[in-house]
Amino acid sequence: MNAKERDYTVSGGNVFADIGLPDSDEWLAKATLAHQIASIARGRHLNQTQTALILGTTQPKVSDLLAGRLTGFSMERLIRFLNSLDRDVQIVVTPKPRSRQRATLQVVGGGKAALAKRTAQVQGESCDDHVMEA
Repeated sequence: MNAKERDYTVSGGNVFADIGLPDSDEWLAKATLAHQIASIARGRHLNQTQTALILGTTQPKVSDLLAGRLTGFSMERLIRFLNSLDRDVQIVVTPKPRSRQRATLQVVGGGKAALAKRTAQVQGESCDDHVMEA
């Protein structure tokens, strides 16, 4: 194979959409929320039992969550887990750009810098924008 040929496929940004799963935006959002939970637990050096105690669930459920087995975890439940880990969760609703065919669901994480970037992107949108804290 010469250097210009690829033996891989470039993602469109959502691996779940790339493999053709229905509700791919929701799967990506749930995976991103789960990743945030795992990162916080890892950063606090918590084991699965300690994490389960904080989240108000069982160690096997935490094991599933950390392994990416997200069936059975609603986005609302993942948001409650983040709140239990002392994280604020904001849901921002904005009009979709005319350039895009359909509206999307997206989770943006990473603290104040990511929030500031997202806020800058949304400024100037119509007054129909809403912010709801969970």
